Amino acid sequence: MENGKSDSTFTGRLGFILAAAGSAVGLGNIWRFPYLAEEYGGGIFLLVYLVLVVTFGFALMLTEVSLGRRTGKSCIAAFGELSQKHRAIGWIAALVPALILPYYCVIGGWVTKYSVDYIAGSGSVVAGAGFFESFIECGLTGLMGNPMVWFIVFAVITLLVVAFGVQNGIERVSKVLLPLLLVMLIAITVYSFTIPGVVDGLKFYLYPDFSNFSMSTVLGAMGQLFFSMSLAMGIMITYGAYMKKDVPIEKSVRNISIIDTSVAFLAGLLIVPMVIVLGGGSMNSGPGLMFETLPLVFETMPGGHVIAAVFFILVFFAALTSSISIAEAVILALKDRFNLDRMKAIAVVAVITLVLGTLSCLGYGPLDSITIIGKPFLDFFDFFVNYIMMPLVAVMTCLFIGFVVKPKVIIDEVKLSGDFAWEKPYVILVKWVCPVCLILILMTGLLDLFGVFTL
Repeated sequence: MENGKSDSTFTGRLGFILAAAGSAVGLGNIWRFPYLAEEYGGGIFLLVYLVLVVTFGFALMLTEVSLGRRTGKSCIAAFGELSQKHRAIGWIAALVPALILPYYCVIGGWVTKYSVDYIAGSGSVVAGAGFFESFIECGLTGLMGNPMVWFIVFAVITLLVVAFGVQNGIERVSKVLLPLLLVMLIAITVYSFTIPGVVDGLKFYLYPDFSNFSMSTVLGAMGQLFFSMSLAMGIMITYGAYMKKDVPIEKSVRNISIIDTSVAFLAGLLIVPMVIVLGGGSMNSGPGLMFETLPLVFETMPGGHVIAAVFFILVFFAALTSSISIAEAVILALKDRFNLDRMKAIAVVAVITLVLGTLSCLGYGPLDSITIIGKPFLDFFDFFVNYIMMPLVAVMTCLFIGFVVKPKVIIDEVKLSGDFAWEKPYVILVKWVCPVCLILILMTGLLDLFGVFTL
């Protein structure tokens, strides 16, 4: 398990980049990005997203990593160390991963179930009509058909990895899984190019048709940044706390952004053209894309069951590297605030995950009669965290850095280990551009919550 102080940091720049990129590369990239790209106009969404990544997303990630490294603490303690009056920001930030982890493990359990079934040669059963609905509604027979079993399996794997600490657990797993994920994603993307008619799908995905541009495109792309880059979850503050002082922050954040965006781009390059060509242009949002539409598409492909097995294994890897980072953010917060050792903090996280995860897991089945503002538990947690809490944390972080402790706190930390080429643009972004964009997302989410505006 954790070996004390020697295992309290990443070994170096590569370890930090792979772990942080592994955190950022998750279900948001491989599942959410493709259906948003299709929904918001393909190429024009991709263009808007790329612009936001190199400005908005880069500034937020750099802020969080620097804040973590400067204080060496979790999100709860980091804000309080710089200003006791603003400790509450850290508490709200810590609540985000605590709410995300349980339902993320539920979805990770679904991915695990599909991976095992495809490896076992049950692809035709998985792709059958109504299979996914029966599974999540607890309508399948047998222990292996119970979604609670797969939720617990995925949660246990996640907590086992973090039990081994920073270097021996998080970093070691990330160094193996992230490269494997990239290799598999590139391989099946190249294979998808052999599908007849795929050029039309590629054109839709890559060509920016400005007639499809709207404010919804911008809002969708900005919201996706939180999913794709692990922002406003306390994760990058946590990983920054484990970052050595001689590792250049600006270069590292740029590398993480490149890896994360490349995976999202490749996922879209694989899924959008394939579904448009083989799926008749019908592309479900939410779980339906990955667990209903794609299995049907794989059924129509030569060697589809093998491709599907590889695909769900890489999605499992992506989900696992992200769930590890989400869990670690909560664990460090508990260690900092309540002076717990790692194993006691993991025990607390396990209880939280089991209780809230059970609600999400059974919310489509035995507990489907209980909803919050008309949403099943998982849908409510997902909406509330991603459209209310995360924009709130992000805007408070920007205002805190921009006007309370001032950007110099971040600039000085960045310059400790290298140049800061983006210093002037960074100040403008963190003080003015990011807060305005974030407030817009927050207001839109609140209006949607109360039924005034639909996202």
